[in-house]
Amino acid sequence: MYAYTLCFVRRERELLLLNRFARPNMGKWNGIGGKIEPGETPLDCIVREIREETGIRIDKPEPAGTVTWLTKTGVSGMYVYLASVPPSFSFPTPVRVDEGVLDWKSADWVLHPDNDGIADNVRQFLPGMLDGETMDHRFSFDEAGHLVGYAKAPLPALGSAR
Repeated sequence: MYAYTLCFVRRERELLLLNRFARPNMGKWNGIGGKIEPGETPLDCIVREIREETGIRIDKPEPAGTVTWLTKTGVSGMYVYLASVPPSFSFPTPVRVDEGVLDWKSADWVLHPDNDGIADNVRQFLPGMLDGETMDHRFSFDEAGHLVGYAKAPLPALGSAR
């Protein structure tokens, strides 16, 4: 079981992103999420994190895959979810919250190859997820933390991730 969750809240072709005040990914835009608490399922965690970080109640985000980090010291990762809200959903941004600044960004902007303001590796795993592909996205890092490899693999049954 992985220790983290992440969700991209979608309103048509816009994504609600968080520009983080703290590490990891300080100063970069990313989805909403956090650490799974003891006794909590990944689904319970992401529902709680969305509510805590945005005030939005989303009861059934859809599992979109996993992201795995392979390092010399071990394996870690996160469960990734997508949640859709209707086009008429009103959530005025930008808005400052405890974790950072929330803002709606167009998916084209998020995925643009020249956009360095997005959390590392999002442009690699998010396009497939937005297209309905459910995979495990595996990222390998060297001792210095530099990305040295990326591969997609079939996702094992999510079981407790739902």
